[in-house]
Amino acid sequence: MTNEFELFEVREPAIQTIPFVYNSPHSGRRYPSSFLDESRLDDVSIRRSEDHYVDELFSAAPGFGAPLLVAHFPRAYVDVNREPYELDPRMFSDPLPPFANSNSARVAGGLGTIPRIVAENMEIYQRRMPLSVAMDRIESCYKPYHACLRRLIARTHAMFGFGVLIDCHSMPGNIRVAGSGLKPDFIVGDRYGTSASADLSQAALQFLEELGYTAVRNKPYAGGFITEHYGRPARGLHALQIEVNRSIYIDETTLEKRADFDALAGSIAVFMQQMADFVADYAIDQALAAE
Repeated sequence: MTNEFELFEVREPAIQTIPFVYNSPHSGRRYPSSFLDESRLDDVSIRRSEDHYVDELFSAAPGFGAPLLVAHFPRAYVDVNREPYELDPRMFSDPLPPFANSNSARVAGGLGTIPRIVAENMEIYQRRMPLSVAMDRIESCYKPYHACLRRLIARTHAMFGFGVLIDCHSMPGNIRVAGSGLKPDFIVGDRYGTSASADLSQAALQFLEELGYTAVRNKPYAGGFITEHYGRPARGLHALQIEVNRSIYIDETTLEKRADFDALAGSIAVFMQQMADFVADYAIDQALAAE
């Protein structure tokens, strides 16, 4: 692949002072021209799966002393919140390799490592593609991205003895909590308690609610591959997925920012500071490191 732009970047603090890594894997909005040529979708429809401007909502991270990893390639091009080879055989003109996982629920839904659809079941491609196209995206985007994320987490763990990964996402405005009809502003995902300390999850929920938002845990989003893969509480590595309801900060039809976008970003900055303070206090007795 010939890169038309920087694939991702780490926005680093001058000195990392807190044991956090922030990650925005789905906010990329730089679309390769060759990809757009292959797509049947218009310039707005192709963006339906983006976590719109989430990198900007969490942009305060470096100011608090934590790195922020930001993807520039779009999720519709390659999704790093998947296993490396969750591939849909219906998309390719060649047979899949034996190590590919073509049976996952995400592949069945059209949202594998190389997505078949964007939100609302809109097919991306006009025709099947050579398998080599998928493999090139995995080698050039997916693997370097995860190598960078692993380095940031390992560095943080080495510096502080533990680490907290905050995986930053957004969700469609029509999401409801099953059985209640509740429309949450935020969802905190911890893979049902397996990717992070329960105390950490509860603190995140409490801080968001105190800021005036409706926040729930794990319903309907408990965290994806990144949260599951990097969260190892027994080793002092905690991963939380934070989903922000898009309808509170953009017009979901035009994708334009709402007038209160900056106010939401300010609230998220307060939340980030509160989380840092909580972990600093909590870590005094090594609860996070030893759990």
